[in-house]
Amino acid sequence: MSRSKEYTFSKPNADSITLVAGLGVEGDAHQGETVKHRSRMARDPSQPNLRQVHLIHAELHDELRAAGFTVEPGQIGENVTTRGIDLLALPTGTRLFLGEEAVVEVTGLRNPCLQLDHFQRGLQKAVLDRDEEGNLVRKAGIMSIVLTGGVVRPGDTIRVELPAEPHSALQPV
Repeated sequence: MSRSKEYTFSKPNADSITLVAGLGVEGDAHQGETVKHRSRMARDPSQPNLRQVHLIHAELHDELRAAGFTVEPGQIGENVTTRGIDLLALPTGTRLFLGEEAVVEVTGLRNPCLQLDHFQRGLQKAVLDRDEEGNLVRKAGIMSIVLTGGVVRPGDTIRVELPAEPHSALQPV
């Protein structure tokens, strides 16, 4: 669990985070009904905030460490680090039940930005890949909105509820 009151790339770990319905992570710079990502605010600050909670799969950290990077939870901007859930394969609209109360809805993929290379040289390229058809694969996690607030702690269970079919593949938000 990670959050930062300031616009920092890395987010310090916390014993817990509190998710607030319709807003995001309490005490995080990206909390709000409207977009809080700086480049998006410059374009249109009235856009809805589809990036309230950023989730990354710990398996990405493992992959990056195997490639020679030093990456720990929270260091590449995520609020929640998961293990054992194929986040990137989830369809848009999937609901994740975090801990006892919190529910988030998956809105899309994080689009890896140049800040990754400012953190560690070559990291942006390392979180991009190509599938068998040559399509770009963004591996830097997923974004979500908070439907039901609650406290989330490391080790809490996560239950996945897929939306009704037909499913829509995640796109960058």
